[in-house]
Amino acid sequence: MNNKDVSHYQRIWRWHFYAGLFVAPFLILLSLTGIIYLFQPQLDRLMYSEQLVVVPGEPRMDADFLVNKAHGSLPDSQIVKYIPAPAPDRSDQLVVRQQDRELTVFIDPIRGTLLGTQDNHYNLQAIARALHAELMLGTIGDRLIELAAGWGLVLLGTGLYLWWPRKGPGMQGLLWPRRDQRGRLWWRDMHAVVGFWGAGFLVLLLLTGMTWTGFWGAKFAGAWNSFPAQMWDQVPSSTPLARSLNHAHEQTVPWAVETQPMPTSVAHDQDANQAQNAATQESPAHDHSAMSHASGPAEPGRISWQQVLATAEGRQVQPGYSITPPSGSKGVFTLALFADDPRHDATLHLDQYSGKVLADVRWQDYNLIAKTVETGVMLHMGKMYGWPHQLAMLLICLMVLLSAVSGLWIWWRRRPAGRLGAPPLPTPLPSLRGALLLLALLGLAFPLVGASMLVIWLLDSLLLSRLGAPLARLR
Repeated sequence: MNNKDVSHYQRIWRWHFYAGLFVAPFLILLSLTGIIYLFQPQLDRLMYSEQLVVVPGEPRMDADFLVNKAHGSLPDSQIVKYIPAPAPDRSDQLVVRQQDRELTVFIDPIRGTLLGTQDNHYNLQAIARALHAELMLGTIGDRLIELAAGWGLVLLGTGLYLWWPRKGPGMQGLLWPRRDQRGRLWWRDMHAVVGFWGAGFLVLLLLTGMTWTGFWGAKFAGAWNSFPAQMWDQVPSSTPLARSLNHAHEQTVPWAVETQPMPTSVAHDQDANQAQNAATQESPAHDHSAMSHASGPAEPGRISWQQVLATAEGRQVQPGYSITPPSGSKGVFTLALFADDPRHDATLHLDQYSGKVLADVRWQDYNLIAKTVETGVMLHMGKMYGWPHQLAMLLICLMVLLSAVSGLWIWWRRRPAGRLGAPPLPTPLPSLRGALLLLALLGLAFPLVGASMLVIWLLDSLLLSRLGAPLARLR
């Protein structure tokens, strides 16, 4: 390479180095927690089979009896969510908040037997998901994850530039590792080869993961998530948005409906009377043996849990959905299915007094962007195509993990004792107009990342360039 090419290479290498030092620890953490969350069905069944698995049978007991019994087992608790069994051999789950804890009570829907409780914030999957989403640091952690994802794109772009073949024998060390190399050169080959083959998959993971972030993800959802006006104009709506039902340790409603306002219930004496009458009518899912034990609706005038289940069955919502109870006198029942296959997604809001369905949002109501994002999210989570999808995502996670670990190992082995070991800053600094244009576009697309890149560029170009000569003499 001529001097100009060398200067360009050194400057790009320097950006790749700093991006790698920042991003690699996040990639390692995200890969490990992602693998744990990826195999949630298998791990949950292995670790919590006594709470999750029941002997199938018929008929189901009344939902109100099950909710009241589970709720009664934890005095002074508030119901957060009810999850009817997603399969004949699975338990019902009632999520409650007791003081500063959120607990899940498991109950056999056939026999009404309490199966145990679990802390929703301190179990393997909840911890893995919270670390994956926000490092268990709240808003600060969420912003750090967003920055890491954006800088991951910088890492990929600069890495591909450094990988691009310029000279040397064939594709060895580029498309596959050289067999005769040992030590740092072998790790360098592994880093380059795995990084190249995994680049496209990592872009998919980073971009789909960004849609969950609290800053860019919320702005992106607000800009692109829209539904026909008639779906919302005819019902009263409240200030809270549907995203208020989602949390770092769990997701209740699909991404596509997070920006939609929650409808409100209207309490009228006539509606309340109709609701009481409707709640006492027998639904197809009712069990006469359980009716004598059920205490009816949790609040006067409110429809029963069983009626909400009957609505889900009548509207053909697939099993696996959750039911969030109303918050206050104007709240609504939210019946939500965040399905493994987003084509089965469902979000229904029911008036708590009349049982009227105020909104029913399905896959066909999503616009093209929302459909694309929801599909990308399920691809990210490895849930669409069963165990082959899980294994494919496991391989991708391992590739990302190996690339990050090998990059850190190469740096650690070549790092001078007591120094950071950053690639030298070229003198004079090359213009890098093409690269700066790409970085500017990336910064415009992801403002939080763009602001951080501007700060780093100013430090690297203005401050460190002035210190370059003295530092070089010290070396």
